[in-house]
Amino acid sequence: MTHVRLEQVSLAFGQGTDRMPALERVSLSLRRNEVVVVLGPSGCGKTTLLRLVAGLLAPDAGRVSVDDRPPRPGADAAMVFQSFRLIPWKSARENVAFALPHLPRAEARARADAYLDLVGLSRFAKSWPAQLSGGMRQRLALARALAAEPGILLMDEPFASLDAQSRELMQIELMRLMERRPATVLFVTHSVDEALIMADRILLMSPRPGRVVEELEVPFPRPRWEGDIRALPLYAELRRHLWDRLRDMVLNDPGSDFHGRR
Repeated sequence: MTHVRLEQVSLAFGQGTDRMPALERVSLSLRRNEVVVVLGPSGCGKTTLLRLVAGLLAPDAGRVSVDDRPPRPGADAAMVFQSFRLIPWKSARENVAFALPHLPRAEARARADAYLDLVGLSRFAKSWPAQLSGGMRQRLALARALAAEPGILLMDEPFASLDAQSRELMQIELMRLMERRPATVLFVTHSVDEALIMADRILLMSPRPGRVVEELEVPFPRPRWEGDIRALPLYAELRRHLWDRLRDMVLNDPGSDFHGRR
């Protein structure tokens, strides 16, 4: 069942001669509880896609819909960012409860504790963000997003600032959480490996203005954390294909900042 749909969506920023197209005739759909990863070069409109689905932007042309109606800002989707965006003077529990203003205080606290437990941070409920490691802060940001119990989870390079080990652990953590609390996930990344590990489908985008130039079904079964799919010959084949497509676009697409460089 289709949960999210974009139909021939175009969007530009700026005015007059400074107007810059961000997206051009983008069409895509997300099935309910599907994990779709958007992969593409910098500046191709990946984050803009997230903001359109969240209802924070409106397209210049085309249509964005959630369950066949316009998206409702703050109601349909929760966002997780690369920069955590935690409130430094609030404890871990208070950061999660802050995202639940519609609930009575006791209920918000109970739900915050439940989601802190879900991400393995129960012992740190009273800790300040500055007392947590980078991986723990990202788990806290994820708990805050999940506590709102959104139907759609929008993730804007959420693990990009983490070291390699923490990033891999967070990928596993998110996959486990999605098994227990399914949601429709739109996940933005620059990493080919992250895309192949996380996605049910990968949408490859062109340089500015962003267009979906390829859709790839990821064939590996779930759960994926029980083995290392990176050792499979098919993984290496898909990884090489995606890298070749990205490299070709970055070097040869007229919209790329690196077009013509050798």
